[in-house]
Amino acid sequence: MTRAEFEDAVRDALDEIPRDLARQMDNVVVLVEDDAPADDPELLGLYEGTPLTERGSWWAAGALPDRITIFRNPTLAICDDREDVVEEVVITVVHEVAHHFGIDDERLHELGWA
Repeated sequence: MTRAEFEDAVRDALDEIPRDLARQMDNVVVLVEDDAPADDPELLGLYEGTPLTERGSWWAAGALPDRITIFRNPTLAICDDREDVVEEVVITVVHEVAHHFGIDDERLHELGWA
Protein backbone atom coordinates (compact mmCIF):
# COMPACT_ATOMS: atom_id res chain seq x y z
CA MET A 1 0.00 0.00 0.00
CA THR A 2 1.44 3.36 -0.99
CA ARG A 3 1.81 6.17 1.50
CA ALA A 4 -1.01 8.09 -0.22
CA GLU A 5 -3.33 5.07 0.04
CA PHE A 6 -2.40 4.64 3.70
CA GLU A 7 -3.10 8.32 4.39
CA ASP A 8 -6.48 7.88 2.70
CA ALA A 9 -7.18 4.92 5.03
CA VAL A 10 -6.34 7.11 8.04
CA ARG A 11 -8.58 9.89 6.71
CA ASP A 12 -11.40 7.39 6.19
CA ALA A 13 -10.91 6.06 9.73
CA LEU A 14 -11.20 9.60 11.10
CA ASP A 15 -14.43 10.00 9.14
CA GLU A 16 -15.79 6.99 11.07
CA ILE A 17 -15.63 8.90 14.35
CA PRO A 18 -19.14 10.04 15.26
CA ARG A 19 -19.64 13.74 14.53
CA ASP A 20 -20.52 14.55 18.14
CA LEU A 21 -17.15 13.20 19.27
CA ALA A 22 -15.21 14.68 16.37
CA ARG A 23 -16.57 18.12 17.22
CA GLN A 24 -15.22 17.74 20.75
CA MET A 25 -11.69 16.99 19.60
CA ASP A 26 -9.70 20.08 20.51
CA ASN A 27 -6.29 21.20 19.33
CA VAL A 28 -5.16 17.82 17.97
CA VAL A 29 -3.43 16.93 14.71
CA VAL A 30 -3.29 13.48 13.12
CA LEU A 31 -0.12 12.57 11.27
CA VAL A 32 1.20 9.58 9.33
CA GLU A 33 4.83 8.53 9.66
CA ASP A 34 6.44 5.60 7.91
CA ASP A 35 8.36 4.22 10.88
CA ALA A 36 7.69 3.97 14.59
CA PRO A 37 10.26 5.25 17.10
CA ALA A 38 13.45 3.17 17.27
CA ASP A 39 12.74 2.21 20.89
CA ASP A 40 9.35 0.69 19.93
CA PRO A 41 9.55 -0.33 16.24
CA GLU A 42 6.31 -2.35 16.29
CA LEU A 43 4.19 0.56 17.57
CA LEU A 44 1.16 1.21 15.35
CA GLY A 45 0.05 4.54 16.79
CA LEU A 46 0.99 7.11 19.38
CA TYR A 47 -0.89 9.85 21.22
CA GLU A 48 1.21 12.70 22.57
CA GLY A 49 -0.43 15.49 24.47
CA THR A 50 -2.74 16.39 27.30
CA PRO A 51 -6.03 14.47 27.32
CA LEU A 52 -9.18 16.58 27.39
CA THR A 53 -9.98 15.19 30.84
CA GLU A 54 -6.74 16.62 32.26
CA ARG A 55 -6.85 20.09 30.74
CA GLY A 56 -7.45 23.00 33.05
CA SER A 57 -7.65 26.72 32.49
CA TRP A 58 -3.84 26.81 32.43
CA TRP A 59 -3.67 24.51 29.43
CA ALA A 60 -4.85 26.75 26.59
CA ALA A 61 -2.24 29.45 27.01
CA GLY A 62 0.11 28.80 24.10
CA ALA A 63 -0.36 25.04 24.04
CA LEU A 64 0.87 23.19 20.98
CA PRO A 65 -1.59 20.77 19.39
CA ASP A 66 -1.77 17.24 20.70
CA ARG A 67 -0.38 14.75 18.19
CA ILE A 68 -1.76 11.44 17.04
CA THR A 69 0.72 9.62 14.84
CA ILE A 70 -0.18 6.50 12.88
CA PHE A 71 2.81 4.43 11.77
CA ARG A 72 2.57 2.97 8.27
CA ASN A 73 5.33 0.33 8.07
CA PRO A 74 4.57 -1.48 11.35
CA THR A 75 0.90 -1.59 10.34
CA LEU A 76 1.71 -3.00 6.91
CA ALA A 77 4.04 -5.57 8.51
CA ILE A 78 1.25 -7.18 10.56
CA CYS A 79 -1.44 -7.13 7.86
CA ASP A 80 -1.99 -9.67 5.10
CA ASP A 81 -3.92 -7.53 2.65
CA ARG A 82 -5.53 -4.15 2.03
CA GLU A 83 -8.67 -5.10 3.96
CA ASP A 84 -6.57 -5.99 7.02
CA VAL A 85 -4.73 -2.67 6.76
CA VAL A 86 -7.96 -0.69 6.61
CA GLU A 87 -9.36 -2.58 9.62
CA GLU A 88 -6.16 -2.14 11.65
CA VAL A 89 -5.98 1.56 10.81
CA VAL A 90 -9.54 2.06 12.11
CA ILE A 91 -8.68 0.25 15.34
CA THR A 92 -5.48 2.25 15.79
CA VAL A 93 -7.10 5.61 15.03
CA VAL A 94 -9.98 4.94 17.44
CA HIS A 95 -7.50 3.79 20.09
CA GLU A 96 -5.38 6.95 19.83
CA VAL A 97 -8.40 9.30 19.63
CA ALA A 98 -9.70 7.63 22.79
CA HIS A 99 -6.46 8.63 24.53
CA HIS A 100 -7.20 12.24 23.50
CA PHE A 101 -10.50 11.86 25.38
CA GLY A 102 -8.71 10.49 28.45
CA ILE A 103 -9.44 6.78 28.03
CA ASP A 104 -6.50 4.64 29.15
CA ASP A 105 -5.15 1.39 27.68
CA GLU A 106 -6.77 -0.77 30.34
CA ARG A 107 -10.25 0.53 29.48
CA LEU A 108 -9.55 0.27 25.76
CA HIS A 109 -8.62 -3.39 26.23
CA GLU A 110 -11.89 -3.94 28.07
CA LEU A 111 -13.77 -2.32 25.19
CA GLY A 112 -11.90 -4.36 22.54
CA TRP A 113 -10.01 -1.43 21.02
CA ALA A 114 -6.48 -2.52 21.83
